[in-house]
Amino acid sequence: QLQACGGGSVQAGGSLRLSCAASGRASSSYTTGWFRQGPGKEREFVAAIRWRGGTPYYANSVKGRFTISRDNAKNTVYLQMNSLKPEDTAVYYCAAGGSSRSPWEYDYDYWGQGTQVTVSS
Repeated sequence: QLQACGGGSVQAGGSLRLSCAASGRASSSYTTGWFRQGPGKEREFVAAIRWRGGTPYYANSVKGRFTISRDNAKNTVYLQMNSLKPEDTAVYYCAAGGSSRSPWEYDYDYWGQGTQVTVSS
């Protein structure tokens, strides 16, 4: 119900755009968010956006570099990642849930399979 794609390998300073296509019940969720899990780290919040609009919400670590956006007609949420750093290396997951732009995993009911992003120095 959530299909994430767009990961890959890039050098520091480069850019990638992730996509998350929602279908079924996930597409009617209130909020879609991106989380990531780096090597040896716990999964952490990255960004979230409501399907009906409003101000997105970002983790401090990505604010100013990442942009989350949505295309309601395609039921797809994007994460544009610029000025990538080696510490951005992680598996990125998209998630959908009913709470407004929540940074907490437990507020999300649906999860995609994850897409690997590797940033080399």
